[in-house]
Amino acid sequence: MNAIIDKILQHPSAVQVLEQLSAKIKAEHSRRLEFYAWVDEYTKAEFINGEIIIHSPAKKKHLNVTKLLSRLISYYSDINNLGETFYEKAMIALTRNDYEPDIVFFKNEKAAQFTENQVLFPAPDFVVEILSKKTSKIDRTIKKADYAAHGIQEYWIIDPERQFIEQYLLLQPTDTEYFEPYKYFIGEEISSKAINGFNIPVVAIFDAKANVEALQKIIL
Repeated sequence: MNAIIDKILQHPSAVQVLEQLSAKIKAEHSRRLEFYAWVDEYTKAEFINGEIIIHSPAKKKHLNVTKLLSRLISYYSDINNLGETFYEKAMIALTRNDYEPDIVFFKNEKAAQFTENQVLFPAPDFVVEILSKKTSKIDRTIKKADYAAHGIQEYWIIDPERQFIEQYLLLQPTDTEYFEPYKYFIGEEISSKAINGFNIPVVAIFDAKANVEALQKIIL
């Protein structure tokens, strides 16, 4: 970010550039307020860089992964009193953009502040996005950069077609970019850093029988 600021300040028209940028940000904020007034609980939409992105209905393989993983995280976090898990329709309001990730997890410190009628939530501690052809580019670029810049400790990108998980981590609280991801495939286990002690076989988010077995281990 400092590099971008320095580049602007070195230009003779820096003042005019900043004035134009301020005007554009103000106009974008007005559109964002209109988005809040328009979006409802039945519409899956996001506000990204000034544009409203409306998402198509998800395929069954996408819904299955969401169901299986959210079930494991929810049970584990509830049993161990670690925090709150939401999926599909939790609106995450960051500095500029609003997202509805597939799965989010908030540690108790944040979750304790939520109210029953709350509709906009702060940056979570853990986020999952499940890839589709239409969302893949955004998930790997804008969202990844935005999640890191807002201190989201852990980000999983799941590919339901090739059945693997990419795990992105902020190794230090002051980090603003994710390191290169760790990639996990069926036959391996993955451990979360944001959800303390959460460890599952990768196959458990792609196969119902394996999911039940993993769930039984959590419950017992």
